[in-house]
Amino acid sequence: MGQLIRGSQSLSHPWIEVHFLSLISRLPCEACPAKPALRTAKPVVQADSSRPTQMVSLICTLQDHRDDVNWCAFSPTLLATCSADKTVRIYNTQDFSEVPYSPLSGHGYGVHCCCFSACGQYLASCSTDGSTVVWSTDTGEIEAVLEHPGRNPVRVCAFSPDSSHLVSGASDGTLGLWDFRTKTLHRTGAVNDTTMVACSFTPCGQMFVTGSTYGDLRLWDLDMNQLHAEKNTHDLGVTCCCFGPKILSGSGTVQFCLASCGQDSTLKIWTVSRSNAGSCKMQLLHTLIGQTAPVLSCAFSADGQLLVSGSVDKTVTVYDASQGTLLYTLNQHERYVTACAFSPSTPLFATGSMDKTVNIWRVEDGLSGHEEGKSLPVETATFSCEGRKLLCHSRLLVNDWSEEDVGAWLCEEGLQALVENFKANNIDGAELISLTKETLASELNIESVGLRSKFLRKVEELKAGCVCTGVPDEYLCPITRELMKDPVIAADGYSYEREAIESWIATKNRSSPMTNLPLQTTLLTPNRTLKMAIGRWRTSQ
Repeated sequence: MGQLIRGSQSLSHPWIEVHFLSLISRLPCEACPAKPALRTAKPVVQADSSRPTQMVSLICTLQDHRDDVNWCAFSPTLLATCSADKTVRIYNTQDFSEVPYSPLSGHGYGVHCCCFSACGQYLASCSTDGSTVVWSTDTGEIEAVLEHPGRNPVRVCAFSPDSSHLVSGASDGTLGLWDFRTKTLHRTGAVNDTTMVACSFTPCGQMFVTGSTYGDLRLWDLDMNQLHAEKNTHDLGVTCCCFGPKILSGSGTVQFCLASCGQDSTLKIWTVSRSNAGSCKMQLLHTLIGQTAPVLSCAFSADGQLLVSGSVDKTVTVYDASQGTLLYTLNQHERYVTACAFSPSTPLFATGSMDKTVNIWRVEDGLSGHEEGKSLPVETATFSCEGRKLLCHSRLLVNDWSEEDVGAWLCEEGLQALVENFKANNIDGAELISLTKETLASELNIESVGLRSKFLRKVEELKAGCVCTGVPDEYLCPITRELMKDPVIAADGYSYEREAIESWIATKNRSSPMTNLPLQTTLLTPNRTLKMAIGRWRTSQ
């Protein structure tokens, strides 16, 4: 039997001994030397069939995003969620109230993934705009913008356990490994003809695995040497992967537990082994088939005993990770479940969905044996933008607002100090949503930085709210997720806002935003039929 590593007990494997002991002797996050230690090593509880059953209950639902939720991530005290609405939202895990600086609105396109540094002082988020943005969780300010090589859409990002490195994966198959302390690019790598969609570091932080739409899982070291490639792990592509927290050492090898899921509707559990000589291999332990459609997300609990997954069939499944047995199927989302994450410090996990909601679940010890695969009846408490009244919920689109409508909106949002200034400058709805921090300062002479920042945050919320309030999806540009004014048809057959697709073609190497395949031509054809349909819809509103 392998030796379970707990805290700083002695290790029998020389390769892992050097790296793991050096890891736990450092500060919790190398990039944050002034931050108090938040990660306290706790013994891993060994699985025991005699222990009380773990029960799952839904404690609340967050409804602040205005489009598909793409990812969830926990720190010891915060929950982050990101969405196709171009925002990242941050919540306190004590009561799931939104922090004052939320939402974060630094991305120009939808946000695909987000992750916290080990101590929780930093949050990274990546987007179709080709960047990974690093945020301070103390202030909500941008600490750095990491431009991915080639500026292709970045689909996934992940911190190493000690936060010394950050990896980003893009739609063209490229990888960027960043030195997080200096915020500089350390190494690059690539897998041709695929899109990187999944990434996870080993608990020791010396290797990481990537998953792609090609269907393979690849293991890399910190010099971007490819240590192992497991082909055809999921037919039609991998969608997510994550390492469990346990490290096993013995018989000249060190082992990790890895979960992966894919378009083949399966969730798989693997052992990843590395020998003294440096050779690596993967062995399949369990293939879990508790869901009936592609499985989009998976996550281990902090002790490694539970594994949760979300699927296109709208369900969330909870498994015993060591036995590979299905414990519960949860049916509280109305559309695809795209994201899931466990809290590292509390018995909670979150699931995000294309229904624009995030469900928060609590894992509790029950008093009797579980029934395998049981579906849970649950009651939900709903948290949303309480008291917030957006005028885009009325019959008028923002572009059609009068100066009086703008003044009323400013008052609703606590921006009364701007009303007279905006009225004097004849600011209507169309001008309102085009204002920038530069025009606020230079043309409207608003000197308060705080007031300017608050106004711009409210405008971003307004835009996001209007996008997803009753507007037919086919009328929204796939790039900006905003109502199209001048729709055109590109070579991939999809319709886009002209300005958005022209900008995309100019900066994204002529790839399709929807398929990632090369556009055979940059010719854009006006979609007059769609433009008339949008015009009729606007009139009806």
